[in-house]
Amino acid sequence: MANLGQRYWLPLFLAIAGAFASLNTPRATWPNGPFVTSGRWIQDAAGSAVTYVGVNWPGSLDVMIPEGLQYQSIESIVSRIKSLGMNAIRLTYATEMIDQYYDNGKKDIAIQKALTDALGQDAGTSVYNKIIANNPSFNSGTTRLQVYDAIAAECAKQEIYVHLDNHVSKAGWCCSPLDGNAWWGDQYFNVANWTRGLSFMATRGKSWPNLMSMSLRNELRTPLSNFTFASESYNWENWYTYIKQGSDAIHSANQDVLIFLSGLSSDQDLSPVVNGTALTPGSATFNRDDFSGYANKLVLELHAYDNILGPGPSDCNAVQNELSNDGFKALTSNAENQFPVVLTEFGLVQNGTAAHDPYISCILDYISSQNAGWMIWAIQGSYYIREGVQDHDESWGLLVHNWSDWRSPDFVTNSLTPTATKTLTINPDAGSSAGTANKKSGGTSTKALISLGLFDLRLPLYAAILAIGMPVIIY
Repeated sequence: MANLGQRYWLPLFLAIAGAFASLNTPRATWPNGPFVTSGRWIQDAAGSAVTYVGVNWPGSLDVMIPEGLQYQSIESIVSRIKSLGMNAIRLTYATEMIDQYYDNGKKDIAIQKALTDALGQDAGTSVYNKIIANNPSFNSGTTRLQVYDAIAAECAKQEIYVHLDNHVSKAGWCCSPLDGNAWWGDQYFNVANWTRGLSFMATRGKSWPNLMSMSLRNELRTPLSNFTFASESYNWENWYTYIKQGSDAIHSANQDVLIFLSGLSSDQDLSPVVNGTALTPGSATFNRDDFSGYANKLVLELHAYDNILGPGPSDCNAVQNELSNDGFKALTSNAENQFPVVLTEFGLVQNGTAAHDPYISCILDYISSQNAGWMIWAIQGSYYIREGVQDHDESWGLLVHNWSDWRSPDFVTNSLTPTATKTLTINPDAGSSAGTANKKSGGTSTKALISLGLFDLRLPLYAAILAIGMPVIIY
């Protein structure tokens, strides 16, 4: 009997003890950074695949404060984003905000002054009072940068990653080839101020536990305000020079964050990077060795706006082929240089037919099937001021003018939320990139979760139950 007990009950005891020990092992604390890249995947500190699913929240217009706070609290806005199943925001800023910080003796401008400077005394004061009412932690001494801090803190509280986007140099609406913000050396696009701004925001973001990534620049485009300058400067060779400078500035200031590289043609082309072809007019090609010590921190970002001037194409094969040619090929093993790719801008007018728009449906189907990250343009229902118009409505905004509800509930419920769920259900072989993801990822597919957690039981406890049952069956 003693031998029988040792044979069956000792393994049972060890199995149960191991199960409870495993259950008591602390789980990785969100966000489990810093993130790195491996092949086509972003990975957390445990090696699990991470995919961004989120929305743009602009703060780079004239006031240089993230939009909407006169209508809703930060907590309310972040909660709405979270309700969509999203896990990230793309928070935009203008280099001018950092320029003013330095011009002002390294002291940021209070939001009350920022509002009255942009909107006038009466309108600015009125909007300020509404912001303070909605966000009672703010007061007359609260600065613009402290608003960014508060948004990052609330996002951390609700487990939302923050991606900082350098949207423009001179604050205002983007993007025109004539706005002076188009290309390095353009009227307002001072290279030294740009790298200083990247370094500054990377340093400030060290105090945000959920700042996981930063962009170098939004929508690089031909600077048509000076044709001679454009013909001499706007090319891939110069792009590479400046991209390396900006990447070095971010990484030197904050070694934890991922760095997003945007391409030419308003960020709708990264093909030479992906294909390893010459960065013309030179003959050099993209080389990860040029990013010494942080080559595993680089992510590609693209935009898709074939519907900006009217209905986009409705042939999904054509849409997907174009996205692949633009740079999404980097997700596949066929790419010369494989990277994670995030679609950081796309969108459409939020009306009664938005849920049935064929072009956007093609995009959503493609990016979710590839587990490619995405951030839709945009959350805002309105702006403090845009292109000289105060309280400007945003017809592409997910929220209504006063940010109180969805502008197109059908699109949000039947298109956006299901796409978020599908995108976050990680398929390790997505994009024909088998073996690049950790199959033990916290982003495991639903099927795998069911097979490993019968009736929502964790695997060790399930093993213990099997161990209890086995001696009975054998006996």
